[in-house]
Amino acid sequence: MKINRCLKSVFVLMLFILLLNQSMAQPGKISLSESYPLSILQNSIIKQQNYHPFPRSDERTSWNALPENARRLLIERGERYLNYAYPALPATLFLEFARDGNRENFQKPQRERRDALASLLLGECVEGTGRFFDDIVNGIWTICEESYWGVPAHLSMQQRGYGLPDPTEHTVDLFAAETGGLLAWTSYLLGEKLDRISPLIRERIQLELEKRILTPCLERDDFWWMGFRPDEVVNNWNPWVNSNWLTIVLLNEKDETRRIGAVSKIMKSLDVFINSYPEDGGCDEGPVYWNRAAASLFDCLELLYSATNGRINIYNEPLIHEMGRYIYRVHIADRYFINFADASAKVNLESDLAFRYGKRIGDDRLQAFGAFFSRLRRQDEKFFEGSVGRQLPAIFNFAEINAAAAAQPLLRDVWMPGIQVMTARSHNGTPNGLYVAAKGGHNAESHNHNDIGNFIIYLDGLPMIIDVGVETYTKKTFSPRRYEIWTMQSAFHNLPKIDGVMQHNGREFAARNVEYTSDDAVSQLKLDIAGAYPAEAGIDQWTRTVRLNRGDNVLVIDEFGLNRQAQQIQMTLMTACDASISEPGIISLINTSGAQSAQLNISFDAQKLKAVFEEIRIDDPLLQSVWGDRITRILLTTTVPVQNDTWTLKFSP
Repeated sequence: MKINRCLKSVFVLMLFILLLNQSMAQPGKISLSESYPLSILQNSIIKQQNYHPFPRSDERTSWNALPENARRLLIERGERYLNYAYPALPATLFLEFARDGNRENFQKPQRERRDALASLLLGECVEGTGRFFDDIVNGIWTICEESYWGVPAHLSMQQRGYGLPDPTEHTVDLFAAETGGLLAWTSYLLGEKLDRISPLIRERIQLELEKRILTPCLERDDFWWMGFRPDEVVNNWNPWVNSNWLTIVLLNEKDETRRIGAVSKIMKSLDVFINSYPEDGGCDEGPVYWNRAAASLFDCLELLYSATNGRINIYNEPLIHEMGRYIYRVHIADRYFINFADASAKVNLESDLAFRYGKRIGDDRLQAFGAFFSRLRRQDEKFFEGSVGRQLPAIFNFAEINAAAAAQPLLRDVWMPGIQVMTARSHNGTPNGLYVAAKGGHNAESHNHNDIGNFIIYLDGLPMIIDVGVETYTKKTFSPRRYEIWTMQSAFHNLPKIDGVMQHNGREFAARNVEYTSDDAVSQLKLDIAGAYPAEAGIDQWTRTVRLNRGDNVLVIDEFGLNRQAQQIQMTLMTACDASISEPGIISLINTSGAQSAQLNISFDAQKLKAVFEEIRIDDPLLQSVWGDRITRILLTTTVPVQNDTWTLKFSP
C-alpha cells in the first residue's frame, strides 16, 4: 500500500513538472528548473547516503580545530539548557491568537524549545562528551509530540481555519519548515549516536518529517508560498520555506526518485520568487526581510551548489548579484537601515550570510560589509545566530570572517527604479553629514505601509526625521483591519493629510510621474503623490520633490492643486529627537543618542503653517528597542483654507 502511494505521488509530481515546464517558460527570465531539468538532476545530485555538507559530531578533528573563543561560546550556550524543562504549549495558549489576537504568548515558548535544542545540539558537537544528550533527546521527543510545528497565526492555511491545528491536515508554514530543518540537522549531525540511546529516535524524526513536510510539500501545489497558482504573489516565505524543505529533502529523503522530483519542484518554486524581483534587486519588504528573502534564496543556492558539487550554479546571473547588493544599498550607518514597510530602523544583519554571499558573487563591498557586521555582533557576544543550517557555515567560516577586511560601503547615491527608492548622502564613504531616503512605489507592496512619498533624514549617522517602523505582529497585522494600526497609516509617516483624508491601500494607489536625478551637487526624487489618495481627498496634483543639496541642506518641496478648497491640511513629520520651536518658523531637533549629539533645524513658512508637537508614548517592545519610550509627531497645520500652493521645508544642520 505504501509503495503504491509513493509511486502514485511520484507520477503525479512528474506530470506536474512537465506541465509546469511548458507553462512557465519566460524568455529573458532566470529559470533554475529549465537550466537543470530532471535529466541533469539525476546525474548531478549526490545520493542521500553520500551527501556530507558538514562534519558530523563524531568527526572530531574538524570540531576540535575550531577557534577557542567560538568553542567556548557554543559550549556555554549549550550549558544554559542542561537539565532544561521544556515549556508547555497547552491548547489554551494556542487558542489565544484566535481569541484575542496575541501571537507572542505562544510563539515565545515555542521558539524557546527550538533554541534550546539547537544550542544543546551544537554544544554537543563542539564538546563531544555526550553530556548534552539526554536534554537533546528530550527536545527531539517534545517537539515531535507537538500537534503542529507552525504558529497559530498561520492556520489560515488549513481548511478548518484558525483555532486549533487539525492533526489530519499537515500544512507547511515558515516555522513548520524551520522545525523540520532543525530536526533534519539534528539527525544528520548526531546520527548513530542517537541510535545507541534508542533507534526509535531517528525513526521518529524520519516519520515526522515525512508526514509533516516531505509528503505534503511533494503532493500539494496549493500552498501559496510555492507560487504555482495563477496570479500568486510570493514574498520571503518562498525561499525561507524552500530552504528548509530542500534541507530536509537532501538530508532525509531516502527514495532517490522522490528526492530528485522534490528538488526539481523546489527549483520551480524558487523561479517564481527570483523572477518576481525587479532588475535592480530591490526588496519591497525592506532590509529586515533581506535576511529571509535574498539571503534565504542564497541558502537554497548554496544547498543546490553543495549537493551537486557546484554543477547547479547561477551566481553569474546579474539579478542574483543585485539581490545581494540591495542590503548595503539601503544601509545608512552602523546598525541603521532604511526601514520603509514592515521593517525596523535597526537591523541585525546575519553577517556570515552577507560575507559568503559577497564572496560567492565576487563583491568585495558585500564581503567587507558582512565582516563589519560580524565585528558589531561580536560586541554583543552573538557570534552565531539563526537556524542550525545557518550557524553551521558561520561556525566553520569563523576564522576567515574574523581575518577579513571590514568596512561599511556608505554609498553616496542609490536609485532603485524597480521599487522607486532613492538614497543620497553628503559624501561618499562616510556617515558624516546629511543622509536622505525617499520612496515612490504603490500601496500594495509586500508588508505595505501607506507611505507613497515618505522620506527620512539622518545627520552624522543619527536619525532625525524617521519612519517609525512596525510594532510587534498581532492578528490584526495581517488582516482586513491592518490599516487601523497607526504605524501603517500615512498620517504617521512624513506625509500630508487633507481634511482628515489619508492615503489608501491598494495597487491602484501609486506614485505618478516619478523622476530621479543626481550629480555631484544635488540628488533628488520628484513624484506626484496624488494617486496615493482616494478621490475624497480632492487632490488633482501633489508634486513632491525631495532634494539633497550636498553639504548644505535637504529641501522638501510640495507643489499642490486641489479640486476644492481644503479647510485643513496637516503635514506630519515623525522624529525621535527632542523637538522645540527656537523661533517662529524654525523647529530644532536634537539627537543625543550617539557618542556625539546632532542638531537639525527645520525651516517653514510660519505665515502658512502652524507647528504643534504631539508626544506618542511607546510601549511596544519592538519599537522601544529602536526609539525608546517616546517619539514626537510634529504637525504643521494650515492657518487658513487653501486650494493651491507651494510649500518648502528646509532641513539644515
